[in-house]
Amino acid sequence: MPLSSESLQALEEVANRLATESVLALPGRDEGLVPSFSLLGDLRDLCVGEPGLSDPIVALRARFETQLDAARPFSEELVLGLRALVSWLPGAIGSLRSGRSIPVLATPAARQTPETSATVGQMDREMRAEELLSVNLQDNRELLMEFHGETVEHLQQIEAALLTLDQRPEDPEALNSIFRSFHTIKGNAGFLDLGPMQALAHEVESLLDLARNHQLRLTAPVITAILHSRDALQLLTHQVGVALQQNRLPVEIIPVRHLIEQVRRFASTNPGDDEIASALRGEHDNVELELPELPSSVQPPASALSVLGATSSAPKAASSTVRVNIDKLDSLMDVVGELVIVQVQLLETARQLGGDPASPMQRNFAQLQRITKELQHTALGLRMIPIKPTFQKMERLARDLARNLEKKIQLVTSGDETELDRSVIEEIGDPFVHMVRNALDHGLETPAERLAAGKAETGTLSLRAWHEGSSIVIELKDDGRGIDPKRIYQKAVEKGIVPKDTILSREEILMLIMAPGFSTAEKLTAISGRGVGMDVVKRNIERLRGTIGIESEPGRGSTFKIRLPLTMAIIDGLVVRVGSDRFILPSTAVQRALRPARENISTVHGRGEVLDLRGRLIPIQRLHRRFGIAHEAKQPWEGIVVIVEHAGKTSALLVDEMISKQEVVIKNLGAFMQNLPGVAGGAILGDGTIALILDPTSLLHAA
Repeated sequence: MPLSSESLQALEEVANRLATESVLALPGRDEGLVPSFSLLGDLRDLCVGEPGLSDPIVALRARFETQLDAARPFSEELVLGLRALVSWLPGAIGSLRSGRSIPVLATPAARQTPETSATVGQMDREMRAEELLSVNLQDNRELLMEFHGETVEHLQQIEAALLTLDQRPEDPEALNSIFRSFHTIKGNAGFLDLGPMQALAHEVESLLDLARNHQLRLTAPVITAILHSRDALQLLTHQVGVALQQNRLPVEIIPVRHLIEQVRRFASTNPGDDEIASALRGEHDNVELELPELPSSVQPPASALSVLGATSSAPKAASSTVRVNIDKLDSLMDVVGELVIVQVQLLETARQLGGDPASPMQRNFAQLQRITKELQHTALGLRMIPIKPTFQKMERLARDLARNLEKKIQLVTSGDETELDRSVIEEIGDPFVHMVRNALDHGLETPAERLAAGKAETGTLSLRAWHEGSSIVIELKDDGRGIDPKRIYQKAVEKGIVPKDTILSREEILMLIMAPGFSTAEKLTAISGRGVGMDVVKRNIERLRGTIGIESEPGRGSTFKIRLPLTMAIIDGLVVRVGSDRFILPSTAVQRALRPARENISTVHGRGEVLDLRGRLIPIQRLHRRFGIAHEAKQPWEGIVVIVEHAGKTSALLVDEMISKQEVVIKNLGAFMQNLPGVAGGAILGDGTIALILDPTSLLHAA
């Protein structure tokens, strides 16, 4: 049985993630080994019934399993096999999609050298000497819970300060902050008998002490080594979190001895000995290490609710904040949502009963409404966390990718204290990873290309965030080569995404880069070029009821602007009526509503009914046709048209009546109506009836 289009889409996404992990694969190292093994298992499960595709995947996964069972890092043969599979997969999946025979995977021969064998042998010896993290849950559960939360925060502070030092190596405040964090982790880990964490933190602390005493210069390779040590500590901290949540003790050794040896070599290197630093640079300059995501219940608490570490330098923070389980916050939000519904129902009942507006009951209702509003905003505020950790992750990604691509960049951030809902924060990580990768790989030129174009050798990538009404706007801007609309249009026609001779506006052409399978890359790399990425960005943003816009000028750079709702729990909605049914449109998607004049409505061949709005022809979609329900307005001028914006396009929805604008609590419709095109959820109105919350993007796309 041939694979469905959904399975092929899932295959492409997993293949793209495997390609990213393959960048980390180096002989003698283990970064990316376990994630690659896991992704190969996902690929195997997705292509059941297609032996031409699954056999090479199963064979390579078996070699990974042998390597992991022996506790060995990547061999050169395994690295070559992984990269060969990554290069072969896009063509194989494309052949499967078009019904052609799958090409045979050519297995590359490994180039065994004495140096490679020595490196692998040395790494094997070092890994065998590692200790398994010993977590004593029986005696130290409470202490471990406190240690886990504090260490997660210290590791975030370490990464932020290291990225500052990468730009300003002489910044004493950042250096002292890192030193204090490693010192605290070392002391707490030693007290709890967490051997590998204590040993690694101790070595890094000693290295940082040399830098504080001006006996060591913090060069880029040194900072990279400290970053990798920080990543290893995060993996070990993750093991503590899993043990606390699932009562499952660590069974996998996280290798730290090679990091300890690297840190020691830097500590013993003369600050002026650039030759040794250059020799070590190749061991450290790699792309970002993908770390496993913690389950929500062991995620670090929101910064507004957390104790800021156990160091003596922050005594006030411990007395002014408290840790709260995220499940309790979610429960509070649900209760507040129910309260909002009951309050609206009471007001509706009071209106129906009539009475004196100045009566004590009406005054009490007004007071209830005010208190409910304050409680709702307070509960929402508890869920809000700064976007700073996401921006910080992008800084790390940009730094590592720039070194890998041999480009010079300056990443500028502003508005990183802007807050939005935790659930939104969790969903925007992947889209931003894709966008930053594209900006660095496609957008920014090499230093030589920039100098030839009359630009500064160092490119600028800026990330900004700000609040705008009930939305947050996030902007990613670069001063690179920009996007050529002619080239985009030509590629789209070649790939069959748009028919030849289709007339599109500049904005519509730029949005074509979001189409599935679209890519302008001339060559396939592990970073981009497979046509999977920007469509993932668009899909994730739309799932959050957000919009994305693109502005670009060839030779001057590109700007991607994302608009997202502040929260996914409560929205401002426009309540409209079609026949006897009511629907809710998110006000963030609504531009305006009007009753059109008869002379402004016309029919255009190939586009159907359109509204002439100040010279712009806007297509009209009749909402009653989408849901097959009764309606009153037979002609557009007899009803109301609501102008909505979606994916850079503007359309008009024809409804019978616009009832009101109000805040509504989003309710899940359950599995029966899950993924219904055009519907984002449901809401209970004041009279107790249920109204569907519409998703303009998927609604008009389906139409």
